Order: sequence, then C-alpha cells, then structure tokens
Amino acid sequence: MREYPDLLWTFFKMGAMTFGGGYSMLPIIERELVRRKGWATMDEVMDYFAIGQVTPGIIAVNVATFIGYKKKGVLGGILATLGFVLPSLVIITVIAAGLRNFAESEGVQHALKGIRVAVGALILDAVLKLFRGAVKNTAALGICIAAFALSVFVKVSPVPVVVSAGLAGFLLFRPRHKAPPAGPAGTPPEGGKG
Repeated sequence: MREYPDLLWTFFKMGAMTFGGGYSMLPIIERELVRRKGWATMDEVMDYFAIGQVTPGIIAVNVATFIGYKKKGVLGGILATLGFVLPSLVIITVIAAGLRNFAESEGVQHALKGIRVAVGALILDAVLKLFRGAVKNTAALGICIAAFALSVFVKVSPVPVVVSAGLAGFLLFRPRHKAPPAGPAGTPPEGGKG
C-alpha cells in the first residue's frame, strides 16, 4: 500500500523539476526511475518515449502514465499522471494570477534566457541517449538518417515520418520464422510423426 504514495510523490518531484518538455525529462527519468527506483529499464523508457511521440498528449505525461501503469496498474497510471502534472498546474495558476507583471519583469526575462540554454543542453543530452539506445545497427542508422533528412531538409510533417519509420522498423526488424531443421536423412525432427 505504501507504493501508491511513493509513486505519487516520485512523479510529483519529477514534475516540479522538469523544465522544457518531455525530452529534457529523460535524464531525470533515467536517474530517478531507472537507476534509483528500478521501476523501468532504459530500453522500456525508450519504448515509452516512442509510443508517447505517436500518441496524443504531452510526451512527458504519457511516459509518466505508462510507467505508473506498469508499476501499479490503472491506479498507478492515474497517480503517476496526477503527480507529474500537479506541480505545473499549481505553478501556472500562480503565474497566471500575476502574469502581466511577472512576464515583463527584467529579472524574469534574464532568468528565462538562462533557462532556455540549460533546457537546450538537457534536450541535447536526451537526444544523445535516445540515439545510443535506438541506433544499434546499420538498418536503424539508415532509418535515423532518412527520418532526419525528411524532417530537416524536405520539411515533411512528423506524422508521415514517424509512420514510415514504424513501417520500416516492422519490415526490417520483425523476427524471421525458419522451418524447423529436418532430422537425419530427411526424417522429421524429434517428436514428429513419420
């Protein structure tokens, strides 16, 4: 029963410390959920990010939901999601109350410039981790290069890029079923009827 409050509190802390969106959350997920808690492996986190990318909603919230669900079912998914979004909801409500004065403050403008730089570094760290975790052979590298070229140089919408990459992954990485080896002199394998 103590796992439910732990789930809520862990994601609440992560939600309070995550700036810059889903990908900047990856180093925090790795530290808190993979290394400290052992609630997911890094490969599972990469899968959650991939699924979160192609499902509606915010990637970070989707990942929190997936990990909470994996840990404690539907209630775990709800608590992880609630824990993750609650800090943002409180902070945004407070900021919205005094947004005009807050946004125009010179100190806030300077702080936001520094935060943007730090978020850029966190996203770069996340990109490198995603790359190392996903690109493990030449076929994966080919998909990566093609997706990058289509999105950066050809300016193709992310939707067809992700769908095409998923189709390519299905075709390239699906297990190939082989016929069972025949026994000596063409006899059926052990246990077969002849």
